[in-house]
Amino acid sequence: MTGLIDIVDDEEAIRDALAFLMASRGLRTRVWASGEDFLAAQPLEDMNCIIMDVRMGGMSGPEVYERLRIMGSVVPVIFLTGHADVPVAVRTLKAGAFDFVEKPFNDNQIVDLALNAIAAGEAAEAEAASQRDIEKRRATLSAREAEVMDLMLTGAMNKQIAEALGIAMRTVEVHRGRVLAKMGVRNALELAALIGPRG
Repeated sequence: MTGLIDIVDDEEAIRDALAFLMASRGLRTRVWASGEDFLAAQPLEDMNCIIMDVRMGGMSGPEVYERLRIMGSVVPVIFLTGHADVPVAVRTLKAGAFDFVEKPFNDNQIVDLALNAIAAGEAAEAEAASQRDIEKRRATLSAREAEVMDLMLTGAMNKQIAEALGIAMRTVEVHRGRVLAKMGVRNALELAALIGPRG
């Protein structure tokens, strides 16, 4: 796993320490002295993980995080704080932050956390790519094929689908075959596993 970590902290010593730690485990870093500088550089397409201080001069970490979310970023964020600020921790985690670490942090723990965040981000991106592929396949279905697929996902048999749509059973069989072919699956079970029972 390769990783590029953006470190956003207004303390130079913390930025340098984190960059050194990450480099010791083969991770590349970029450092930013403020949330404003970091946001001004967006969009950064190659971000894998962000480690960001909660309290900084100017914009706070959670404010920067909120701005990133509005911009559509789903990159995992680990927040650092020198204060035992539990309410902020709870809010940022509920808002989707990956984790929250108090300074002084354990060296190995924060690198492991960054690696976990990168892995989680890659898994989320793979899932998103899979969903985009499924939607692309669904877009190739005709209106009637989509209706047949929706009924297939309820577990309806061909006869039930024919009755529900007021069409011949042979027509259902044709549509069913096209649905399976276009969605790239062999049967209704695989179809349900692919897109879920409610599609």
